[in-house]
Formats: sequence, structure tokens, C-alpha cells
Amino acid sequence: MSEVPASVAGMSALPPAPFGRMITAMITPFTSDGGLDVPGAAALAEHLVDAGNEALVINGTTGESPTTSDAEKDTLLRVVREAVGGRAQIIAGVGTNDTRHTLELAGAAEKAGADGLLVVTPYYSKPPQAGLLAHFRAVADATGLPTMIYDIPGRSGVPVATETLLRLAEHPRIVAVKDAKDDLAGSSWVLANTGLAYYSGTDVLNLPLLSVGACGVVSVVGHVAAPAIRAMIEAFGAGEVGRAIALHKGLLPAYEGIFRTQGVITAKAALAMAGLPAGPVRSPLVDATEAERARLRADLAAAVLDPAAAAARGGAAGAAGSAGGAASASPRSDTAAAAAGAAVS
Repeated sequence: MSEVPASVAGMSALPPAPFGRMITAMITPFTSDGGLDVPGAAALAEHLVDAGNEALVINGTTGESPTTSDAEKDTLLRVVREAVGGRAQIIAGVGTNDTRHTLELAGAAEKAGADGLLVVTPYYSKPPQAGLLAHFRAVADATGLPTMIYDIPGRSGVPVATETLLRLAEHPRIVAVKDAKDDLAGSSWVLANTGLAYYSGTDVLNLPLLSVGACGVVSVVGHVAAPAIRAMIEAFGAGEVGRAIALHKGLLPAYEGIFRTQGVITAKAALAMAGLPAGPVRSPLVDATEAERARLRADLAAAVLDPAAAAARGGAAGAAGSAGGAASASPRSDTAAAAAGAAVS
């Protein structure tokens, strides 16, 4: 029996998604001596797209953008663009706490072939809302690319206020928000009064934010669980709410495990355990300890990282949903499932 009224059965409950629904904010692979691993970046990008990602954020916080040079950022964008071709959109992280520098990075990203821009709230200097409004508008005016605002007051020190978001939504190239403010009430208000596309930027709130109108996710856990996260999104959009909840519950150990410490540290540890390009982190970050890696293995072993596994487990939990749903949710689940299995071995 359908979990939604017959009048809307078969319709997606999800709004349009300008950058696709499943997006991973990709780490930047480094060599053992800390240099940029160019072949590794290309290989990892291909792997993530094969796993079901419709877009990748390059040079975001998870890509260690505070410690990569402008030249490295440009190289990464060009390498990943060439590696994935037209199979996925490339969103360039260009936000800094300096408007002039951000404009320079935005222009370079457009030249390098980016499909869109991710612009974080200027950090550390704590600008007032008028300053945020001017900053985001300036970046959106600087290129012809669609822009996603990254609202993460835990890192930036300043939230983008609801009224500011309502005004920014009037700009034709400001089309989306990566929401890591963790304020479902505020996000609901913006969603009810604008056409902005909302993407969850806090993995554990992926499903709750979808429930109030988000269109997709920008994930860190997507490095190891893209098939299951994508299946959850698609199940919710199809009205299979029970299946979406079961997948959400199965992902909780991974959500917790990746964020037991700084997410870049654990994401790189998980990828390294899976034999995928990652390398060390750059200072002031520090690599995962053996104890942290052991705990991460246990967390990932407890999680459901692949929708086919969720269907196999899910009789009592209702994860199977309708017949065949798990198999069709992500046609590229095999590669990611194999990587997840290696990570916990």
C-alpha cells in the first residue's frame, strides 16, 4: 500500500535540485610528503561519481581549502572537471573572509570549468548582515555561474539571518543554500517564502531537512555511503517514508563515526582504509590516531552503507519498502559498497 495518498502517488515529494540531489564535498588527496596528489584527485572523483554522486564540491572546507594555494585550487578544479567530464556537476568552493579574494577565486573557477560556486559566510571578522548581503551579491555578480550560499555559523561565527536570505533570494544567480545552521524552523521559513533550493550540510539532519522541503544533500559521509544516502533521498521523494527512515537509522553510526573528530580527518582515514586516494591532512589538522581508526572501523561496520544491505537486513525495520526498491535506488552501489567493506575490514 502506498504511504502517500493515491492522488500524489508516483510524484516526487522533492523540489527541483539545480545541482542534483546527492553531492559529496570531496577531500583533497595529498601525497605522503603533503603535496597535491593530482592522479589521486582524478581517481577519487571518478570513484565518487561511480558511487552515485551527481555533483562534487571541490575546494570546500572538506577539501582543506584553508591550507591549499590558489594554484592548487585551480589545478584541482581542472583535473576533476576532466576526470568526470559531463557525468557530474562540479561546484567550486570559493568563499573566504576577504571579498576581493573570493571574487578572484570565483573568476578563476569559472575559467576552470566549474558549474557552480559554493560561497561560505565570511569567517572570523564577524561582519554584520549588511556586510553579508553585500559580499554574497558581489560574488554572484562576478560570474555567470549559479551560486550556493554556505550557512555554517559554527565555523564562520555569524549566521545568515532569515531576512538576509530572503533578500539574497532575489538575486537571479543565488539559487541554493547549503544549510549547516541546524535551525529547521528558520530553514522552513525561508523555504516557504523563496525559491531557494536547500541542501543539507549536516549529515545527521539529511532526512529531517528533506522533510521540510530540502532538495538534496552536500555530504561528507558520502565518501563512504553515497549509495545509501542517495537511496534514502529517492525513497523519501517517492513517498516511501518508512524505507527512508530505515535507511536514515542505518546511517546513524556512520554519521556519528565520521564526526567523532574533525570530518576531514575521519573521511581521509576511511578512504585510506578502503584503499582509495586520501593521504595525510595538512597542519593544523592531524591524522587520525590508531584508536580513532579502530573506533571508525567499528562505527562503519555498524552502519548500513549500501541500500542492498539495508533491504537484506530490513524485514523487521521495514527497510525493504516496495519490491525491487533497494536494487533500483542506486545503480552504482556496487563500487561504493566494496569500498565500504574494505574500510571496515
